[in-house]
Amino acid sequence: MADNIFNYCVATNTGKGFITHADSRNFWISGQVADVWVVTDTFDSRLWIARNNGVTKTKSEAQALVTAVMDQAQSDWDDLPEAEKAPAVREKPRPPQVTLP
Repeated sequence: MADNIFNYCVATNTGKGFITHADSRNFWISGQVADVWVVTDTFDSRLWIARNNGVTKTKSEAQALVTAVMDQAQSDWDDLPEAEKAPAVREKPRPPQVTLP
């Protein structure tokens, strides 16, 4: 698989109009923690990044941002007292690590 089929960026979701129906039809998009967005590398997705003042990142830069947030979430969960973890396992399990495509 080619390394350049995705673009990675950091952009703040501004609500309505951030992702339009046309955007969803024209390219694949996935939001991650740390305001990281992964989109298929198309002309339309590049316009979307520019329209939303996205800052382009390499895959490794984007992965580092996502990993830092998830590591902190896991650390916070690990620091919970055991009495709070037991019910949390059923309701809110330990956050998983995320690997970007």
